[in-house]
Amino acid sequence: MKKILNLVILIFILCSGCELKKGKEESTPLAEVNGEILTLESFCSLYTEEQWNNLSEAQKRKEIENWVNLTVLAQEADREKISEEKATKLRIDYAVKKVKANALLAQRLANLTISEEEMFNYYRLHQADFNRKLMEYNIQRILCSNENTAKALLNRIKSGEYDFNQAALENSLEELKYKQGRMGFVSANSPDSLFWKTAQKLKINEPDIVTVDNKTYIIRCTEQREGKQEATFVDYRKEIYDLLLKDKKQQLYNDLVRELKMKNNNIYYYY
Repeated sequence: MKKILNLVILIFILCSGCELKKGKEESTPLAEVNGEILTLESFCSLYTEEQWNNLSEAQKRKEIENWVNLTVLAQEADREKISEEKATKLRIDYAVKKVKANALLAQRLANLTISEEEMFNYYRLHQADFNRKLMEYNIQRILCSNENTAKALLNRIKSGEYDFNQAALENSLEELKYKQGRMGFVSANSPDSLFWKTAQKLKINEPDIVTVDNKTYIIRCTEQREGKQEATFVDYRKEIYDLLLKDKKQQLYNDLVRELKMKNNNIYYYY
């Protein structure tokens, strides 16, 4: 009973998000390893807000277990004096610098913006690169009674505990379950275009939740093929955004390094 209660408390803490103790000095313990307390705040610091929000409760619990395992190994390295070896200290020093540098870059990157005009201008300049047909996606779906039921089932599927085909057959609330929820290939201009829009964002066999006509589904795309419909700027918008963001990140890095090197004259190379 105590184990179940602890699990419920842990799920509540994880669902509360990384803002739980923001601005406060106290910390929220998640685990303890030989007297070392692993806190929610330290755990959250490993992720961006977007990464955190994309993790399911099952994934968060798995990551906590990985963190406990890492702590056990690190403590053993201390006991065996491995952390006192010169090579280990040098690697730790490099890791600290990397964390600091990434924190600085993340702070600067937070101010990056990409306007609609920038994206459209890029599209016009590189239109030959976007002269493609829209893809069609072979979709499976599971109709669920509500969003909470869908989330719980999705977590089981993502964790590998439940096979999607079996989950569709045993849980879907529509006749399509007898075909394991297989819709066949869906195109952008078909009556099932809302399923297509979600499938477009997913990797092959990656499940997710979509709401269509006030009904909640879990879907996945099992394969894709080129369709007949021509793609437009709107269809390439996310791809263009990602390309521009990547370019801007690299440019920001180059500019920042150049600026800091100009401010710091005491840089010497001995090789």
